[in-house]
Amino acid sequence: MNTLLDELAGQADTFIALRRDIHQHPELGFAEHRTAALVAQQLEAWGYRVERGLGGTGVVGQLVRGDGTRRLGLRADLDALPIDEDTGLPYASCHAGVMHACGHDGHTAMLLAAAHHLATQAGFSGTLNLIFQPAEEGGGGALRMMEDGLFEKYPCDAVFAMHNMPGQPQGRLLLREGAAMASSDYATVTLHGKGGHGALPQHTADPVVAAASTVMALQTVVSRNVDPLQMAVVTVGAIHAGKANNVVPQTATLELSMRALDREVRARIEQRVRAVVAAQAESFGVRAEIDWRRGYAVLVNTPAETAFAREVALELLGPERVTLQAAPLSGSEDFAFMLERVPGSYLLIGNGAGEGGGHGACMVHNPGYDFHDGNVAIGAAYWVLLARRFLR
Repeated sequence: MNTLLDELAGQADTFIALRRDIHQHPELGFAEHRTAALVAQQLEAWGYRVERGLGGTGVVGQLVRGDGTRRLGLRADLDALPIDEDTGLPYASCHAGVMHACGHDGHTAMLLAAAHHLATQAGFSGTLNLIFQPAEEGGGGALRMMEDGLFEKYPCDAVFAMHNMPGQPQGRLLLREGAAMASSDYATVTLHGKGGHGALPQHTADPVVAAASTVMALQTVVSRNVDPLQMAVVTVGAIHAGKANNVVPQTATLELSMRALDREVRARIEQRVRAVVAAQAESFGVRAEIDWRRGYAVLVNTPAETAFAREVALELLGPERVTLQAAPLSGSEDFAFMLERVPGSYLLIGNGAGEGGGHGACMVHNPGYDFHDGNVAIGAAYWVLLARRFLR
């Protein structure tokens, strides 16, 4: 497959420049107007049938060739993060407080490079649906696109997506069958007590003490209610209560984050968190109010599609540059919702482990992060080969 890699590498400069342009003009979720317009214009110029505005600012490009009946979906994400960039790059963000700190600029460029190659050289028979999704970073753009009829308008027999991974050798492909990324849920716990003078605590119902005890009790949810061989996280990330040292406040608030790699564990965590909070509140004579917000689902890669994705990776790069069953990640990704509707697989591409003077080692969601431009050609070649093998 060196010929295909060489072809895409020869075309990469155009798409690296495009990637850097997107990086310089980042846009937050559901505000990716410039980015979406750029993507749509490119796809239209190459002969794709394009729909704009799906799920708010999403774009779908469809290309049909030959008489094949199979339908493939490939997805990239468009949005940036609310972070001040600190890279010092000549193409650094020109928008204060917004940057592409997760590599979505690179994911978009990889898929556009593949789109151009497939439009001009084809090599497949069937329907290719390219999905450029808004608001992956907590906005649930995948759900919004699906609610707008994504898979009714553009049916797919399988759907695939790729994300860069700092800390892994640049260009290495990592795949995993089964649960690959965790669910994410959030809760605000408000403890309503009875305020009063700090010198007369017997006349109060102290929500601060109840909050402190609740934080400690919540540590038992993972340690005593979840199988030790299962992954689970319950984090209390913030506590807010009171303003003076001699006043018992009326309320105390806890902000919680929960993650799991199994749907049953996810449900168990919610059950136990609610029970622990209620019991702790009752024991201290305060009232608990819980605002529970379900986030992203567990991302589960289906067996047949992951096996296929592995074959493509091995054909493209060889076994020395492919991890067949990578470790799962505790982060979350809303491609999980697409995989609940359509079989498919989500894979990773190494963004660098510090080789070459440290490039790529900076983790995502960091002000110093940048996508590795060397992955534009590799990612594009992977998508081209996968499309040709799926749509034979």
